[in-house]
Amino acid sequence: MTTTINRDTGQQFKVLGTRPIRHDGADKVTGRAKYGADIQMPGLLHGTIVRSPHAHARIKRIDTSKAARLAGVKAVVTAADIPILAKPLDLGDTLGNARLLAENCLALKKALYRGHAVAAIAAANPHLAEEAARLVEVEYEPLSAVFDIREAMQPSAPLVQEHLTTREINERNTRGQDSGQHSNVASHLQFAQGDVERAFTEADVVVEREFTTTAVHQGYIEPHVSTAFWASDGRVTVWTSSQGAFGIRSMTAKMLGLPDSLVKVVPMEIGGGFGGKTTTYIDAVAALLSKKTGRPVKITMTRREVFEATGPTAGSYMRCKMAAKKDGTITAARLHLAYEAGAFPGSPVGAGAMYGLGPYKIANFVVDGYDVVLNKPKVAAYRAPGTPQSCFAVETVVDELAARIGMDPLILRLKNAVRQSDRQVSGVPFPAIGCIDVEQAAQRHPHYAAPLGSPSSRSARRGRGFAMAYWGNGGNSSSATISVNVDGTINLITGSVDIGGTRAACAMQAAEVLGLRAEDVTPSVADTDSIGYTGITGGSRTAVGTGLATIYAAQQIKEVMMKRAATIWETSPGEVEYHDGVCLSKRDPNAHLTFKEIAAKMMPTGGPITASASSPVRNVGVSFSAALVDIEVDTETGKVDVLRATAFQDVGMPAHPSYVEGQMQGGTAQGLGWALSEEYVYDASGGMLNPSYLDYRMPTALDLPPIEAVMITVPNPNHPFGLRGVGEVSIVPPMAAVANAIYNAIGIRMTSLPMSPGAVLKALKDGR
Repeated sequence: MTTTINRDTGQQFKVLGTRPIRHDGADKVTGRAKYGADIQMPGLLHGTIVRSPHAHARIKRIDTSKAARLAGVKAVVTAADIPILAKPLDLGDTLGNARLLAENCLALKKALYRGHAVAAIAAANPHLAEEAARLVEVEYEPLSAVFDIREAMQPSAPLVQEHLTTREINERNTRGQDSGQHSNVASHLQFAQGDVERAFTEADVVVEREFTTTAVHQGYIEPHVSTAFWASDGRVTVWTSSQGAFGIRSMTAKMLGLPDSLVKVVPMEIGGGFGGKTTTYIDAVAALLSKKTGRPVKITMTRREVFEATGPTAGSYMRCKMAAKKDGTITAARLHLAYEAGAFPGSPVGAGAMYGLGPYKIANFVVDGYDVVLNKPKVAAYRAPGTPQSCFAVETVVDELAARIGMDPLILRLKNAVRQSDRQVSGVPFPAIGCIDVEQAAQRHPHYAAPLGSPSSRSARRGRGFAMAYWGNGGNSSSATISVNVDGTINLITGSVDIGGTRAACAMQAAEVLGLRAEDVTPSVADTDSIGYTGITGGSRTAVGTGLATIYAAQQIKEVMMKRAATIWETSPGEVEYHDGVCLSKRDPNAHLTFKEIAAKMMPTGGPITASASSPVRNVGVSFSAALVDIEVDTETGKVDVLRATAFQDVGMPAHPSYVEGQMQGGTAQGLGWALSEEYVYDASGGMLNPSYLDYRMPTALDLPPIEAVMITVPNPNHPFGLRGVGEVSIVPPMAAVANAIYNAIGIRMTSLPMSPGAVLKALKDGR
């Protein structure tokens, strides 16, 4: 079930807001679509990775001679083969540092986590490659490891990266000031305003709690896979399933010591990513193996490798302290966020720090964010990265403030809700936003006041929880090219990998501009040699960013079509106007030419009609969402069942409502899994105990109720049609909503994720 609440803008659309069949649907349901694992070519070799059995160990010697002598083995590479690793390390840039990325792809001097790659082998078939991997002899010197984030922050903790010193970062110095202090704390970020301590002293109610979350996996079905061919002319081609071909090109080129122009990345269809496929693990390694053999090399990760050696989202330790007056005014907040980065710097703590307090106007606050390395895999993005954790802390404390004051938790949120022109913690003012609209929609929704119903057993208790969320959405740049066909259809080429129907969303925007049907547009995703630079499909940026490039290209096409009509009528372009795919003469009311009629005559009137455009998106439309969840707790087993879930979200103008609803429902489902069952479980030596979808407990359709999506449409003023990014914010509030519902049911505040049966039962027994 879905509901749409519209803010009337007077705009009327013919294509946007409809629900055409997605352009790539037939290919995907019939198996014609090609994914990374589908690449086959003459002479293809298969690669595999040798991985460390230690969480922290110095690599004293790697002997690959036995593996190299095995019949069918064609090449072996180690970190010594990666050109960039011969260069000095600059830690000024931690998030996209190619030098650190290369060390993650193949360990240089130390293995920094269980599963860290130390060598790679190419052989005639996968079985030979695996056999050869077992013949590689690595001499390790095991070192003390650190797995707990609070222990990692202690001065006495083993140093994961001996060269790492803490950088102090604030809004005036985004690169950071090197403290000179060697530590596992890669950086400290702070946002501050007002007099926090005085506000706490003068408040009527103060709530302070500690929170912990564990690493969770993005849950994509397709493992990482990459095929590379290093040709004799020095050009490298990579076929890979990723969320951004240009990012893979840049990172691979830097690692290999090549200019971007010598690396071509062909994006394959992607079997899920959710942020986990925005970085590189095996692309450069496959290319190095190809260079040594002169043949294409494919590396496909196993599911265990995906879990043990690619990035989950960050686990965290947080403290949240907030204060309020008796009338419900929130007067102060102090937020301490320590996020796991894994073995290399670059956790999403910055987003958590900027967005955790996003729904609230608070005069006094201090937000401290710490990026902490420890002996676990380097973390990666996961749908609104960093924000679900901080929201879990903030929204739980906000709910407790409401309970202490005796105020309805939604009323308290409305009283403190941000509006347009209010400033975020970063100091940036909000544009047109829908925070209040989302909260009012939840307040008016039948779910909010509906009876919870009778528990299913004598040991069961029922509760309802609510939580708000904010996500800033991404900008970046995109490119698009449109060409007109003689039959009046158009081809649309972009560089955005399709996730969640972005092909259709962009095609529909082109059709809206040109007055065509969505079916008249054939969208495709091009390789990095065939389209201009395009940022990743991530950050909820694609339908807006690549959509803008598409709109600009379509507007150019419209101008050309008007000029062609003028040529046919032997008049000036100024005497022609364009409306709903038809050129009209201002002089002759009976003269008109359809898009199809002009296209049929394009060759004799001037030749092919094409247009290209790019869009650097600087002013994105931010997103707010809310989750309203009903649960039942079995007090004998600790099991929590979700009975009802409603997702509310400001979606701007929904280009294709079905895909928007799907994003909202999918994000909510992932958030519920994060809340109740998902976690990385490690043993004492840093080995993951649940590296499969059998043991890593993601919710299935049997675990979840139907999720109702309520779309609130507050148009984004920075987009011609009012579109907003919609893909991420829905994952943010479910964890806090479930925690608040559990409190409503049994009177116990859950402050650690996941809220599994064991955790709930322990909390009940402890009487917390």
